[in-house]
Parts: sequence; structure tokens; C-alpha cells
Amino acid sequence: MYKTEQENFWSGKFGDEYVGRNSEQTMLGSNTALFSTVLSRTGGGVKRVIEFGSNIGINLRAIKMLIPSVECSAIEINIKALDVLKQFLPHENIYEGSILDFDAEAVKEQFDMALIKGVLIHINPEELKHVYERLYKCSKKYICIAEYYNPTPVEINYRGYENRLFKRDFAGEMMDKFTDLELVDYGFVYHRDNNFPQDDITWFLLKKAEK
Repeated sequence: MYKTEQENFWSGKFGDEYVGRNSEQTMLGSNTALFSTVLSRTGGGVKRVIEFGSNIGINLRAIKMLIPSVECSAIEINIKALDVLKQFLPHENIYEGSILDFDAEAVKEQFDMALIKGVLIHINPEELKHVYERLYKCSKKYICIAEYYNPTPVEINYRGYENRLFKRDFAGEMMDKFTDLELVDYGFVYHRDNNFPQDDITWFLLKKAEK
């Protein structure tokens, strides 16, 4: 059992069923197109990436296709997803468990990019500040946030469940919390895109100001 109902939800039966719906074949092309845009805004130098809530690793696979030499790491709570993830990533690069239990202080070397996509929307709003802190501490330079956007916090019914999906300005909140973060670029991908659809995702690329 985890601290929040949302963690228990994703670590349990619903999370298992999500793994079955999260098809690599249907999303790999769309994610490759998305991350080719995101990574093109970095100016290169992304050699280590960590994804918070990676599920079966489709986002990391897309990044690996674009940068074959990149070292990928992942944090994942669902056991069924972890079984798939372990076929792709070295076990020492996988942090098993909740993002809220992840010890960012124990990470020996920061990552060039910390990534979170479609996960912040499912975090208990009371715990968001802790996720923001972990993303910030893990990143040496870039943070990529790709989520449902809303200018003000709002809860949405999710597949018949309450308290499971929350939209807000996640990137804006991070920039307010950490004043050395600057916005590099942002974009939107529509679910009816003719070539590479996403689930109405708005992405933001943030960068730590050079000291």
C-alpha cells in the first residue's frame, strides 16, 4: 500500500490493464516525432535521460531511436510495466516504486534531461510539490513536461473514476517554484493530427539558467 489513492490505483489492477492498452506499435512513431521536436530545441548534449513514470518505456524507446548513444533511466510503480521495461533497460537504470518514494538525493550524477509525460495529471495535487522537487534535483540542464494543460487547476473524471486526473499549469508552477528555470519552447499535439497524433498533449521544455 502506498501513501495516496492515486499511487495504489496505478500500481494495482487498473495500472495492469493500462499496460495492455499502451501499445508500442501505435505510439512509437508519434513519440518519435514529438521528441525529435523537443530534442531539436536542446542544441544537443543530451546524453543521460531519466523518465518519471515511464510505464513500458515507449517514450524512452523513441528517444533512443533519435539518440542511439543516450543512456536512459526510469522510475516506474507498476510491476507488470516493470517486467516489460526490464527487457529494454539495464536493471540498474530502473528505479522500482513510486515517484514519491524516489530518493533524488541518492542519485550520484544528474541527468541532462528529466522527463515526465502523462503522469503529473495523475499525481495527488497535495504531492505535486514533491515531484517538482525531484524533477528539479535530477536535472542538470533540461526538464521536459508533457501533460494535459489548463490555466487553472481542475479535476476531470477519468474513465469513470473520481480524483484520478487533474489538469493545471504544471510547467508554470515549476517556473514559479524554481526561479532559475527558463522556458525554452512549448507546443501542442492534437489527437486528430493526420500523421503523428498524441492525446492532446501540451509539452514544455524548461532549462536551468547557467550559473
